[in-house]
Amino acid sequence: MNKLKTVVGMLLLLTSTTFYAQRKPDREKIKALKIAYITEKLDLSSKEAEVFWPLYNTYEEALNTVRKKERSQRMQKEEDMAAVSDTEAKEYIRLALQYKEEKHRLETNFLKKLTKEISAKKTMLLMKAEQGFKRHLIKQYHKKRGEGHR
Repeated sequence: MNKLKTVVGMLLLLTSTTFYAQRKPDREKIKALKIAYITEKLDLSSKEAEVFWPLYNTYEEALNTVRKKERSQRMQKEEDMAAVSDTEAKEYIRLALQYKEEKHRLETNFLKKLTKEISAKKTMLLMKAEQGFKRHLIKQYHKKRGEGHR
């Protein structure tokens, strides 16, 4: 298990170095970084991993579908805010709330399913790892941009 952690750590370091050397972020590399990060933080057994990753990938795909719809709708309305009527603004807000509710429903269902398959503690570690990964990406972005420590 120690070797696995070392390999995952090296993969994370190597991938993050390659990722941040490029100008435009590559979604596949971010995904690989996230997988390595989560794998290291959760320390899943092979049996747990067999159950976890299909559930997680299905959840992520559903969440990304909602995010794409939301982003598309938001971009359409935000292009010319001065031309948006109050009625259109209310519809925009209604849809924004609908997207938030859908994302919340997806997360709730995912966490309930996951807690049945792996321990509640590891489910909690996943939630912490996802936040940690976001912070890690933001830190790397600031370092790359030369903005110093935050």
